[in-house]
Order: sequence, then structure tokens, then C-alpha cells
Amino acid sequence: MPQGHAEDVAVEELLMRSADGDHEAFAGVYDGLVGPVMGLACRILRNTAPAEEVTQDVMIEVWRTADRYRPERGAARTWVLTLAHRRAVDRVRNVQASAERDQRAALLSAGRPVDEVAEAVEGRDERRRVYRCLGRLGSMHRVPLVLAFYEGFTYIEVAQALSTPPGTVKSRMRAGLRLLRACLEEG
Repeated sequence: MPQGHAEDVAVEELLMRSADGDHEAFAGVYDGLVGPVMGLACRILRNTAPAEEVTQDVMIEVWRTADRYRPERGAARTWVLTLAHRRAVDRVRNVQASAERDQRAALLSAGRPVDEVAEAVEGRDERRRVYRCLGRLGSMHRVPLVLAFYEGFTYIEVAQALSTPPGTVKSRMRAGLRLLRACLEEG
């Protein structure tokens, strides 16, 4: 049995025991996954301090919601990394939204020409459409695409992060891209 697989099985068992309130089991989950969670958060946020906050938030969420984990839906590591990814992306979106509000305020106060404002609005609308379409994808298609396109992972790195065979990741990414393109073409 490959070492990575044995570690995933151990973390899965510990997570299921954590759902029953086993503090020692959660310590094992924490030790086994805090590094990958922090690594993912750092790659998304590109700043250690907010990545540490996100990591802490995610690990608390894992402790509080361990009973929501369903092994038939995927590996424990994938579940936790999906939580981490969502939390980190939410942080990026909040920062981006704040920056966009500041930019809008600056544009309005500076009396910029209408075409610059229209370009900013158009860019924001395009991002919203992409986020909306990504949100419509199931996690098995969405997570690999987000890791690849927003985090710059290769499909091999995506496969490692999700503990999924590279061929499966490649197929899911292709299918996800087709679904994303169809959604974007709908308007």
C-alpha cells in the first residue's frame, strides 16, 4: 500500500472518531492536515498572516463539522482541502470586493470618463459570470479547475492535492471546462 494512501486512510479514521468528540483523534487529524491546509492557503492568499488565520479557521471548522464528512463522497484530505480552498477564496473575494469598492469610490470622486467606468463594470460582470458558472459545477469539476487556473497548479499537482489519479483529474478538468464554456455561452 503506498504511503500516501495509508496516511489518507489514517486521517479518515481519525476524522470519523473526531466526529464523535474524540479530542486525541482530532489532534491526529490536525497534525496530518494542517501542513497541506496552510500550503493551500498560502498559495491562494500569497501572504502568511491571512493564510495562518484561514488555516486556523478551517481546522476549527473541521473540528466543529467533522460529523458532516461523508467518506463515500471522497477522501478526508479532499474534504478538508475543499473547506480550506473555499475559505481562502472567500477571503480573496472579500479583499477584492473591498478593493473594487475603493476603486469605484475613487473613480466617482475623481470624475473619470464614462468609458473607464464602463470597462471596470464590464470586467466585474465577467468575473461574476465566471464565479456563477464555477458555482454551478459540482466540486469534482470545480475544485480541480480552481486549483489549476486560480492557483497555477499543474494537473499533476492538482492530482496530488486531491489524492486523485492524474488521469482522472485530467478528465474531470476537461469535462469541467466544457461545462464552464457552455454556461458562459448561455450568457
